[in-house]
Amino acid sequence: MSYILALDQGTTSSRAIVFDHQGQAVASAQQEFRQIFPASGWVEHDPLDLWHSQLATAREALQKAGIGARDLAGLGITNQRETTVLWDRKTGQPLANAIVWQDRRTAAMCEKLAAAGHAELIRARTGLVLDSYFSATKLAWLLDTLPDARQRAEAGELAFGTVDSWLIWQLSGGRLHITDVSNASRTMLFDIHRRVWDADILALLNIPASLLPEVHHSSGQFGLTDAEWLGAPVMIAGIAGDQQAALFGQACHQPGMAKNTYGTGCFMLLQTGSVARRSEHGLLTTVAAQGSSEPRFALEGSVFVGGAVVQWLRDGLGMVSSSQAVEPLAASVPDSGGVIFVPAFNGLGAPHWDPHARGGLLGLSRGTTQAHIARAALEGIAFQSADLLEAMQADAEAPLTELRVDGGAAANNLLLQVQADLLGVPVVRPKVLETTALGAAQLAGLATGVYSDIAELERCWQVDRIFTPAISRDEAESRRERWRSAVTRVQHWQG
Repeated sequence: MSYILALDQGTTSSRAIVFDHQGQAVASAQQEFRQIFPASGWVEHDPLDLWHSQLATAREALQKAGIGARDLAGLGITNQRETTVLWDRKTGQPLANAIVWQDRRTAAMCEKLAAAGHAELIRARTGLVLDSYFSATKLAWLLDTLPDARQRAEAGELAFGTVDSWLIWQLSGGRLHITDVSNASRTMLFDIHRRVWDADILALLNIPASLLPEVHHSSGQFGLTDAEWLGAPVMIAGIAGDQQAALFGQACHQPGMAKNTYGTGCFMLLQTGSVARRSEHGLLTTVAAQGSSEPRFALEGSVFVGGAVVQWLRDGLGMVSSSQAVEPLAASVPDSGGVIFVPAFNGLGAPHWDPHARGGLLGLSRGTTQAHIARAALEGIAFQSADLLEAMQADAEAPLTELRVDGGAAANNLLLQVQADLLGVPVVRPKVLETTALGAAQLAGLATGVYSDIAELERCWQVDRIFTPAISRDEAESRRERWRSAVTRVQHWQG
């Protein structure tokens, strides 16, 4: 029983990967699911789509690996964070679509709370900026909007959870209503210092505590899945939000180590160890995946639209037939021809925190081609990540010497070279790009004895390629200055 099944429930697809003891992927399966956009700045998922696609990929991955559930030492779950699900405890059915982390419908609610003077309390307790990105105001909106939802919540009939809790509820037939510290820390309802749901913030938003899941460490034997789902009961033994799982899977266990994940969004985390460091430059203080009882923290910066801009080129504009086709198209021109693409489709995240910004394509001329736009799109991802690292460097005690990268878009060599050029530090891509799923598997493996300790996990991490800066720092700064100018033009677009 040295195999581990990792469930990776992301923003645009559900994946399942079977890992062996060496941390190598044996088999995997993936399914995309429907994205729902009811209004400008609103993003939803059908929670049943998340569950059914995740279950289907788990079964398919086991079949491809040629193993059964009895061959698994355990199961690890990692998930899109902040996305908010509200369901009926008796039936297990959702009351409404899940409100996705990208959704901005509660921006006005957050501004009202800030105007009333609550931002500092929330920042001090949760480590987060008061923003509609997080689960708290999404949950409050559901309770305010759905008929009888608040009364039913107060009567103990409903359950709230981020996607990890929703999947675990379904996998366990409703026996387990749990989450881990890393996911809890992204709700804006959790005191990261005392490790408890914060009664003052719950009262402020009129959220009944009975809705909330029980909070655990990220690694532990939490309970068994129902046998009907995978053919035999499997121990759920690892839980972590996707970005904390990626930090863990990248072996960034020592303070000062950092990673950037290029998924639907981009997420940069800097390990700060047992210190909950407060950012003075627009970053978040968050709980890192916790393999034991020792608290672990990280600084985090988030880009709302990263790889999603490539999807938009494919699906929205029909510019390419596949996401993989963007790199050769972008590489067919030596530069963007003066085009700057700010992909602020759902506002800007750290360090700007502007929910009213919207996307902008600037510097167009009659000579602009699809290739220039494709290159500007990739550069837009790298520029946003450079903004994050600049803020992170300002908060860190020592300058970063490298950035470890992962996620689907990290397979794009042009993107990573542009990233290294802008950052001025080596960008290191590991052999296993699926570090989010790997981190979840490793957390489960620690709890079930597949791995003995963190040192064994560090030995599993291997380099695929290092991208080194190829332009001068003056040239990099000149490019970034033009980017900053473009960002100012798309900010506060929607009042």
